[in-house]
Formats: sequence, structure tokens, C-alpha cells
Amino acid sequence: MKTIDTIIFDLGGVLIDWNPEYVYLDVFNGDRKKMQWFFDNICTHDWNENQDAGYPLQQATEERVALFPEHEDLIRMYYGRWVEMLGDAIEGTVDILKALIERKDLKVVALTNWSHETFPIALDRFDFLHWFEGIIVSGEEKTRKPFKEIYDITLNRFNITAENAVFIDDNLRNINAAKALGINGIHFENPNALINELNAFNINF
Repeated sequence: MKTIDTIIFDLGGVLIDWNPEYVYLDVFNGDRKKMQWFFDNICTHDWNENQDAGYPLQQATEERVALFPEHEDLIRMYYGRWVEMLGDAIEGTVDILKALIERKDLKVVALTNWSHETFPIALDRFDFLHWFEGIIVSGEEKTRKPFKEIYDITLNRFNITAENAVFIDDNLRNINAAKALGINGIHFENPNALINELNAFNINF
């Protein structure tokens, strides 16, 4: 059995609910097909992830408007109403985080793909973000998951040994990238499943 001394949490989708549907489903009058077309073709996941790697939100918005001027209002909503896309804490996972930190024998840090321009909003809203020993924010580092560089930054900054760490993320792509570097991974699905996965690493509650 490996000795695990570090837990690395992703934030969005694991501890914090974030979803652009909270804005756009209403804007599209409940028409999921039209909304999905917009996400697949205009304000895409890849486009948003570029901002997670530090690209300026205003510049990204203006460039997208120039490409798709007929969708200008919808494009400007993406970051103009971003705060409305930020949902609640995922309380079951917050409870797990609290229990892990209270153990005192584990280093608990976070690694998130998040724009450095919007992350302060989350820091103000969620007290538990201040519990971590540290947080690697992709926008501040100018790189993001699943690129090797951001995992190396995390390991080096917090003096983590890869094989002694467990990384929790809701995106399997990011887990696979971590595993390629020797970091143990848990693909997050829900808090109850997370407890079972942690138990498998001999981390019990």
C-alpha cells in the first residue's frame, strides 16, 4: 500500500458548481439544442480554457465578437454575466475537505483551471478556499491542465512526491495526464464515491 501524504483537489466540478447553463438556458428560453449549438460553435469549451491559461477576458471577448458579430450580445454575456454561472459549493465534498485537513497528517492543496481575473470572486465567496495550504491557479501560471508544466509547478512549489499524492478531478483527461507523471488519480463523480476511492488509498474517515 502506497503511503499517501498529499491530496490535490481540483475546484470546479469537485468543490464548486460552475455552469454557463445557469445564464444561457434562460437566455435561450429553455431551448437546450440552440444553447448547445452556441457552446459547440461560438463560446466553446476550448475557447474558455484558453482564458483559464491566462488569456485576457476582454481581448478574448473582442476577438470572438469580431469573428461572430451576429452573436455579439450572447458572446459578451459569457464573461459579462460570469458571476451568475458560479453556483454553490458542493457541500459533500467540502465536508470531505474539512475532514482531510483536520487529520493534520496530510498536505492538502488545490490545482484549478481558472482565469486569474475571475478567481478572486470565488475566493471572496467560498471560505473553504482559504483552508488549503496553497492553490495553483492556471491563469496565474499561464498554463493549464492537462499540460505537464502545471503539474510540475504543483509538485515543485509544494514539495510533493508524485507517487505519494492523490489528485482529484472531475475531468478524466486531467487525471490521465497526472497519472502519466506518476501522480495517483481519482476521477470525481460524487462525494460518496470519493470517500470510497479515498478509502482504497487507505485514507479513512
